Amino acid sequence: MIPTLYLTRNGLLEPLGQSQVLAYLRGLSRHYAITLITYEKDEDARDTARVEAAQRECLALGIRWLPQRYRSRPKLLAPALSMLRMLWLAVREVRRSKARLIHARSYIPAAAAMVAGRLTNVPFIFDMRALWPEELITAGRLRRGSLLHRVIVAAERACLRNAAGVVSLTYAGVEYLKTEYPEELEGQRIVVIPTCADLEKFVVPSLARARKPKIHGCLGTVLSGWFRLEWLAAWFETVARRDPEVHFEIVTRDDPDAVRMALQLSGGVARRLSILSASPEDVPTVLCRHHVSTMFYAGGEVSEVGRSPTRMAEVLACGIPVVANAGVGDVARIISERRVGVVVEGPGLEAMERGAAELEDLLNDPDLPQRCRAAAEAVFSLKSGTDRYCSLYSDILAEVAV
Repeated sequence: MIPTLYLTRNGLLEPLGQSQVLAYLRGLSRHYAITLITYEKDEDARDTARVEAAQRECLALGIRWLPQRYRSRPKLLAPALSMLRMLWLAVREVRRSKARLIHARSYIPAAAAMVAGRLTNVPFIFDMRALWPEELITAGRLRRGSLLHRVIVAAERACLRNAAGVVSLTYAGVEYLKTEYPEELEGQRIVVIPTCADLEKFVVPSLARARKPKIHGCLGTVLSGWFRLEWLAAWFETVARRDPEVHFEIVTRDDPDAVRMALQLSGGVARRLSILSASPEDVPTVLCRHHVSTMFYAGGEVSEVGRSPTRMAEVLACGIPVVANAGVGDVARIISERRVGVVVEGPGLEAMERGAAELEDLLNDPDLPQRCRAAAEAVFSLKSGTDRYCSLYSDILAEVAV
């Protein structure tokens, strides 16, 4: 077993830590002796039962878990202090475990790993996940051209240049990075691994969707600022005009009253809309009721080319076609190339009508559910993603050994 160090500022106890960190480490731990450093939020750390369960699983997998306390304040100082502590921990643990590779998930861990690597002569992987500086700008938390923005971009440039390998969530993100950093990425090893899902938890129901009325669903938050509610409302209104029996269902933790107020649907359509929440373990069952899943993200911003929606993997795994917009990672490319949904061109009446007509034709294809499932397995399979990480680890370590 080759010793490796995994750094992430996410918590193992939060949903993302379970689905996008531990899920991969279960497979990687079969070949590598992993030391895992995470940053846990206080509310998660107080749940002693979950902490003990996570500790037991890590122990069973042979993962040495070193949870740290996550701090978000002082606002600007907390990330800097987090990086300094992570740097100290990384150097200590590389020397203690004799780690031969550092896997850094996102920007702050990558900056710490880059410095630790220089001090210990151990290579690191820059697992970008998404385009963090651009996401901060889109969210209004960072001003382009500010001192902080220049510092983050300089760190991004250095990490891309010095990493032994780079992981992007999307091919669209890679194209953007190669345009922005042609010199830094010349000859760089880049692997695309989207947000994968454990597809075994999701099944394609054989008879449920033959029943009427059809249900157009939407999974996840719609009030985050990243979702185009006006597109969703226009889609619901358009579909309702074409099918008087259709129903709509939004599965979200958002406040139902706030969602209804934001959508501003007409009375007849609003009465056909259900809004409910579901625990992660219940999501597969809920999805099996849907005939179509809609996801209109705030595409068009640079930040969005690096986005890989987890919900797309889960929806396709259930054999459900996707209705989405362009400008969000590889979403439109996957839909078009694999014929698993419809890309709507805009929120206007003509574009929505055209999309709805295209969807009606698609739903008449008896091979559609199996094609959606096959697309999920080809693009978003957890096994496929883990295998790609294993190959990246192996290639880097083989190169270092020469």
